[in-house]
Amino acid sequence: MSEFAELIQSPFLWRAFIGGAGVALIAGPLGVFIVWRRMAYYGDTLAHSGLLGVCLGFMLGLSPTLGVLIVCLALAALLVFLQAREKLAADTLLGLLAHTALALGLVALAFLDTLRFDLSAFLFGDLLAVENIDLIWIWGGGVIAMIVLLMIWRPLLAATVDESLAVAEGMPVHRAQILFTLLVALVIACAMKIVGVLLITALLIIPAATAQRFARSPEQMAVFASLIALLALVCGLLLSLCFDTPAAASVVTCATLLFALGRIIPSNT
Repeated sequence: MSEFAELIQSPFLWRAFIGGAGVALIAGPLGVFIVWRRMAYYGDTLAHSGLLGVCLGFMLGLSPTLGVLIVCLALAALLVFLQAREKLAADTLLGLLAHTALALGLVALAFLDTLRFDLSAFLFGDLLAVENIDLIWIWGGGVIAMIVLLMIWRPLLAATVDESLAVAEGMPVHRAQILFTLLVALVIACAMKIVGVLLITALLIIPAATAQRFARSPEQMAVFASLIALLALVCGLLLSLCFDTPAAASVVTCATLLFALGRIIPSNT
């Protein structure tokens, strides 16, 4: 018991909680629109580009997080450009970009034969190894994303419900959609340290999907999604400490269990 109490008070655990909380708070509102607009594959596409971003960061002598951010934003901008110019289905474009970015990342990794880094931590997250610089990235990016999201909330919500009507009312729909696309790229880049490439989209989607059953308004759904993500974070960290399981995977597992529990609990909405 004393050993568990000592672990609870350890600085690395509190850094993990603070970093995870920063991701959870912004993942909730963003996840709401990702679920509504059926953009889950878009999140996966940006996550696939993470390896290329890490390699680019090492090649240019930059922070891996900055490298991931640059690549994610570039890929998001390229997607917006191609959607406007090419007559291809969205899922076709996303599949093309996702696998191209992953392939380029693997090729770039081959040129870094003198450099060794923990690829498994990048793929699956390294929540318990979060450092102070990571907290700056996560909370800095999260605050920026939250401010921008609040600015575009109304036109983005209107476009999600009925894009033609929103355009007819003179709302800046196209600008809001572009900014939202870039916001998702920003949050994914900042959150990769927490949950890794393979699990980042799950943390965006699962809490929002759970909250959808109980919320009576878009704003309520966003708040519920953030709270559910926070609860999954706490439960996942405790599970990881008690049973020595991977922290990021434990968080996503707890989020999935909360989703399953939400399907069982009767809803009044």
